[in-house]
Amino acid sequence: MKKWLVMAFSLILVLALAACGQKTQADVQKDLTEKVTEMKGYKATATMTLQMGEEAQTYEVEVWHNSPSYYRVHLKNDAKQQSQMILKNDEGVFVLTPTLNKSFKFQSEWPENSSQAYLLESLVKDITEDAEATFKPTEEAYAFETKTRYQHNKMLPTQTITFNKKDLSPQSVVVMDTDRNEVVKVEFSKFEWDAKFEEGDFDMQKNMTGAQLENMPVTATPEEEFAVKYPTAEIAGVTLIEEKTVKTENGERVVLTYGGDEKSYTVVQERSEVVATSSFAPTNMNGEVVDLGFTVAAVTDRSITWTYDGVDYMVASTNLTPDEMVMIARSVQGHMVK
Repeated sequence: MKKWLVMAFSLILVLALAACGQKTQADVQKDLTEKVTEMKGYKATATMTLQMGEEAQTYEVEVWHNSPSYYRVHLKNDAKQQSQMILKNDEGVFVLTPTLNKSFKFQSEWPENSSQAYLLESLVKDITEDAEATFKPTEEAYAFETKTRYQHNKMLPTQTITFNKKDLSPQSVVVMDTDRNEVVKVEFSKFEWDAKFEEGDFDMQKNMTGAQLENMPVTATPEEEFAVKYPTAEIAGVTLIEEKTVKTENGERVVLTYGGDEKSYTVVQERSEVVATSSFAPTNMNGEVVDLGFTVAAVTDRSITWTYDGVDYMVASTNLTPDEMVMIARSVQGHMVK
């Protein structure tokens, strides 16, 4: 009886919206799908805020997309002098870190293989592939709540996506954890449909050169000390059992060993080495590109590696799942002990 009443109420609501000239959820989803299918590309500017650890971190995000498969995503945090760019062209997927003169090349399904909070077509895919997505129209916007499709991050299962009613451009995205706490918030300030692009706009070498002029390579040397960071994510029965500092040719490497009855892993940290060369030949990487929020990482079945704030990090394990390694990696940035 209760189920019948819910169905009847839903039907009445749909009819009422239609009578008032309001578009239904199915109407808006169809319009979004057509918009993404027919567009030639876009340029977008947004602010992304991450609630990780004790302090929120804010990044400027610039997105270029030339249909069907060219992408340029530039993430910047001026306060930390952090700059990273993700490029996709006919040659593959590249992750550029201009301040370290480094570039990495992946043979990856990015961005189709996972949710991307700052990419329009990814947001529309999240909506259309979630049969349980909910819909709430307001005076100026359409809001959806959907499941996310993060490939290696089950800790962020839900998101709300808001679109401008006039032109269906994205307004905001809020990604929540399992307790519905806000973890990632993307707010779009500018969105240009069918943007024009010039030859070379998605070229790896051209973008590396331009980003280096905008963000001069850091002058820090490997010998400089860095603050050791510890993961705050907990895995049942696993504790820190050893911490040691190893001297290397380029400075120091800190190794944290965590162990328990069933699970164990190692966290390695060392100062990034600035590549002193004018060559832009990228380093070929194994694994998949995964977005940690504050940076982009490479994840395999046995490890995850990333660079942040001039430090190289690696989490390695023979018995953690990729999801667990991503969870550990995200939490490393949340708490500073030394």
